[in-house]
Parts: sequence; structure tokens; C-alpha cells
Amino acid sequence: MTHSVLRVSAHGLTFPVLAWGEVGAPRGTALLLHGYMDAAANWDLVAPTLAAAGFRVLAPDLRGYGDGPRTPPGSYYHFPDYLRDVEALHRALAPDARLLLVGHSMGGVVSTLYAGTFPEAVERLVLIEGLGPPDNPKGVSVPRMRAFVETTRRAMGEATPMTEEHALRRLRVHHTRISNELLLSRFRNLARQVGPDAYLWKSDPLHKTRSPTPFSAEAFREFAGAYPGPVLFVGGGEAGYHPPDENERLAAFADVRRVDVEGAGHMVHWTAPEPLTAAILTFSVG
Repeated sequence: MTHSVLRVSAHGLTFPVLAWGEVGAPRGTALLLHGYMDAAANWDLVAPTLAAAGFRVLAPDLRGYGDGPRTPPGSYYHFPDYLRDVEALHRALAPDARLLLVGHSMGGVVSTLYAGTFPEAVERLVLIEGLGPPDNPKGVSVPRMRAFVETTRRAMGEATPMTEEHALRRLRVHHTRISNELLLSRFRNLARQVGPDAYLWKSDPLHKTRSPTPFSAEAFREFAGAYPGPVLFVGGGEAGYHPPDENERLAAFADVRRVDVEGAGHMVHWTAPEPLTAAILTFSVG
């Protein structure tokens, strides 16, 4: 199933949103939020199956990722910005729909913030390895602020193009369990060609800098507790990412169930799209 590309203006930025299925699809609207350094196009192994099962599926490139808009010079990327963007996209594309909201990794944190802030907007919530990074102890705010200033200053220079081989080697460092064929197909969605065998990552270099705001597991649990609806957590098995307080974070949700896809690792939607999609569809009907 092919997708269309919608263009939505919000907060002075224009977001590309990939869309599968028809408006008014019988099972409602599914909104898929990608993770850190990922892109909407990499939902391509999951979204068509959801659409074929009766959902209208929407997958935006979040600001600064994929083909999404970059923030104006001098600004930065903060989680409240993502939350405002998701609210605006929901209002523009499916204002009367209660969402099946699906978030991977960073997108899972954004999804939890959205579901906790606007619980009436979310019918069901799916978190794929999306419970957030390790908690931060006291005493990190000052060094993080300095790191933020220093790393953002360095990120303002021109990016250096890389060869396809170099780019794939860099991806391989973080995705050791993924086949070369699959990794190459993901690379095509994450980089743009700027010359003969010369590529740049689509993501804004600012995303690799140190955020000034430490992650707070306590705040995450507060948003989780504010969402009363059903939650599905999909883990990637032993090879996935598990914060030390994973059980405490999951327990903050009022109605949570768990599925583990053993051997999938963190990028479940890349490596195990069939069992992931099957779990989502089973969850979506109760």
C-alpha cells in the first residue's frame, strides 16, 4: 500500500505527514511517532498493515528529523515543542478522532506527555521501548547547562558530507543486530544525497547536542498516571532497552499490558514489524 504526503502548517513551521488509508477509515486514526534520530518513513513496515486492517495511519516527521522542519536559527528543540506540534497536527488532521497513539522510544515519551495532558484525545496508547532514558540524579543541572552551551556552539558549523560506506558504518555502531539489507533501506530514509556518493543526515545536528533539561522519571510517572486509558508496552526482549526502574514507570499507568518480542532489540518496528503489528491490532480491539 502506497502512502500520500500531507503538509500541515503549525507554529510557523510546515510538517510533512505520511498518510496511509482513507479519511473516515472504519477503525479510526492511528498516529505513529518516531524516535530519536529516526524518521516517519521508517514506519513503512508497520503502517500499511495497520491501514489494511482499517485504520487511517498518520506518521509525521517531528521537528528537526527526517524531512520535518528545523527550528529557526538561535532556537532549540524541547519536549514541550513536540507536544505542541502533536496537538496541532491532531487538531488539523483528525480533530474529532480519539487516537490510537503509537510512539517508539523518544516518540513514546512524547506520546505519554500528550496522553497525560490531553487524555480525552487518546483512545489507546502504545509505547514501543518508549519509557524514557535513565533518570537523572541531583547535581546534574549545572554541568548539563554548560554542556548545552558548548555543544550547541560547536554544532553551528557546516556538516561534512559522508560516503554511503561511512554512513552505514556509523549506523552499524548503534544497530549491530540489524541485517545489512535492512540497514541500507533505513539509511535511505535517514540521509539525503548531496553529491556523487556524498550524503548528509536529514536530522538537525542540534539533536546530537546535550539538552539543558534533565529527564525526570518522576515527571514521566506523573504524566503516565494522568492517562486513564489502556496502554500497551512492547519491549524488544533482552536485547531491548530497559531502564532500571522500568517496572515502576509501567506501574504508573492505570491500565497497562505488556508484550515482549524476544530478539527484536530496541528498533522493534524495524526488526520485527509483523509481531509488533499483530500485537497492536490485538490490543486495538480490547
